[in-house]
Amino acid sequence: RTADVVGLDTLAHVIKTMQDTLPDDPWHGHYAVPAWLSTLIASGALGQKTRCGIFRKDGRTIKVLDLAAQDYRESVAEIDPAVLAILRNRDQAEKFTQLRASEHPQAQFLWAIFRDIFHYAAFHLAGIADNARDIDFAMRWGFGWAQGPFESWQAAGWQAIAEAVKADVDAGRAMSPAALPAWVFGGVAQRGVHTPEGSYSASADTYQPRSTLPVYQRQIFPERVLGEQAAAGCTVWENEGVRLWKLPQIDEGIAIVSVTTRNHTLGRDVIIGLQHAVARAEADFHALVLWHEAPFAFGANLKEVAEAIAAGQFDLLEKYVAEFQNTAMALKYAQVPVVAAVQGMALGGGCEFLMHAAKRVIALESYIGLVEAGVGLIPAGGGCKEFAIRAAQQAARTAGNDPFEFIQPVFMTIAMATVSKSGVQARELGFAVDSDKIVFNANELLYVALREARALAEAGHCARLSPRRIKVAGRTGIANCEMMLANMKEGGMISAHDYAVARAAAVALCGGDIETGSLVDEQWLLSVERKLFVELLKNEKTQQRIRHTLETGKPLRN
Repeated sequence: RTADVVGLDTLAHVIKTMQDTLPDDPWHGHYAVPAWLSTLIASGALGQKTRCGIFRKDGRTIKVLDLAAQDYRESVAEIDPAVLAILRNRDQAEKFTQLRASEHPQAQFLWAIFRDIFHYAAFHLAGIADNARDIDFAMRWGFGWAQGPFESWQAAGWQAIAEAVKADVDAGRAMSPAALPAWVFGGVAQRGVHTPEGSYSASADTYQPRSTLPVYQRQIFPERVLGEQAAAGCTVWENEGVRLWKLPQIDEGIAIVSVTTRNHTLGRDVIIGLQHAVARAEADFHALVLWHEAPFAFGANLKEVAEAIAAGQFDLLEKYVAEFQNTAMALKYAQVPVVAAVQGMALGGGCEFLMHAAKRVIALESYIGLVEAGVGLIPAGGGCKEFAIRAAQQAARTAGNDPFEFIQPVFMTIAMATVSKSGVQARELGFAVDSDKIVFNANELLYVALREARALAEAGHCARLSPRRIKVAGRTGIANCEMMLANMKEGGMISAHDYAVARAAAVALCGGDIETGSLVDEQWLLSVERKLFVELLKNEKTQQRIRHTLETGKPLRN
C-alpha cells in the first residue's frame, strides 16, 4: 500500500538508484526492479495517482494484484486466529518468541520482516545516523510507525532478538549473510540502545543525550523513544480525571491542567476536576493552561451517557449537561487567563472547551470539530451558544445587522459534523479566531502556550463580561435552515433523523423558537441547547447511533 501511495514509478527510481550507487551493500543483490513491477509501470498502473497499481479500487471493493493469475482479485485480509492471538500478546518478548517458533506461514512472514529490518538497521546504523534514536524517529515520522525498529527490538528483549537474528543469518535464512556488528553483543546487550542517559551511537560507541541547542529548549515535552522519561513537573492537585500541576523551572506562576482519562474523554471526574482547577488557579496562580499530549479530547464519555439512557435517568443527564456547560463557562469567565493548547483530535465537548478559553494555541496538525450529529445529538456544552454570540457580534458590525448571515455557514458545519483538516482551517470554520496562534512544531506547543498565558497575565487580564443583549436569528433563521434541509432530504443526502438532528442544531444556533431579532442572554442560549440535547437523547434513533458507535467505533446512518 505504501508503494502505491508513493507511486510505483518513484519506487522503481529509488530501487535503481540504490542498485547503481550501493555496489558494496550486503543487500545489493536485492536492489532490482522485479519484472511484474516493470510490467505495471509500462502499462501505466503507477499506484494511487492512476487509481491502479498493486491495489485497485472497484467501486467500494479493494482488489489486489494476484501475481499467479496476472489479474486483480478481492483483497483478503483475514489473519489466522492463532497468529492473531500472538499479535494480541502484550508481552513483546513472548510475542516475538511465538512468531519465530510458529510454523504458520503468516507468522513466519511477519518474523522474517522484523528480522531483516533489525538486521539491516543494526548493520548500517554507524554509517547512516548519529544514533539509534534518529533511526527510530525517521521511521515513525516518515512512515507512521508506532515504534521504530530499535524500539521494537529493545521492547522484545535485546539479547534474545540479537541471538535469534544471528541464528537466522548463520543458517542462511536472512536476506543477507552479513554478520551483525560486534556492538550488538557488547555493552548494548545489557541495556539496549535507548537509556535515560541517551541513545546508542555506533560510530562513537557511546550513548548520546539529546541536543542542548537553544531551539530544543522550546520542546518541553519532545517525542520520546523507549527508555526515555518525560519531565514530571510538580503536582498541585489531581483526581481520577485531571491533574493540576506546574513547571517551576519554566514559570512558577502558571498552572497546567491535563486530562488523564483514556483518549481524554470528558466524563464526570474531568468536569469536576476542571472546575476545581479553575478555582485553584484563580486563588494561587496568574494563569491556567489546558494541555496534554494528543488527542486534545474525544468529547463526552459516551459510555456514561449510554448507561444513564439505559437506566432512564434523563433528569440526571440534564444535570450532567448543565455541569458540562458550567465548566465551559468557568473556563470562559475565569479571573485568570485560560489558554487552551490543542493538538490532534479536539472533538465535540473538547472543541467546546477550547472555544471558551481566553486564547487558543493550536498545533498545525489539529483536527477540530463539533461532531455530535454523528451520534444523533447537537453540541450542548456551549458550542451553539458561542456561535450564536459571535454571529450577533459580527452582524452588529454590518449594515444589515442580520445574525443569520453568519449563522448559515456555521449551521452547515455543525449539521455535517465537519472537522477541520488543520489548525489553519479551524480558524476558517470558526472554531478559532484570527488572534489565536498556530504552532507548526507540536513539540513546542506547551512552551508557546505558557508564554501566551504569561503575556495575557502581564497585560492585566480582566475576566470577560457576559453579554446580556444577544440578537438572535429566531424563527426566520430556523425556517431558512429548514428550507436547506428539505432540499437535502429530497435529494437523498440526509435521512429523516439527520433532518431532525440538524433542525435541532438550527433552533439552538438561532436562539430558540422565538421572534427574529429577539435579545437574549447566555443562560437562555445554554438552556435552549440543553433541552434540545436531552430531547434527542430520548429519541430511539439517537440511542441506536450511540450504541452503534460504542460497539463499532463508527457512525451509524439511520
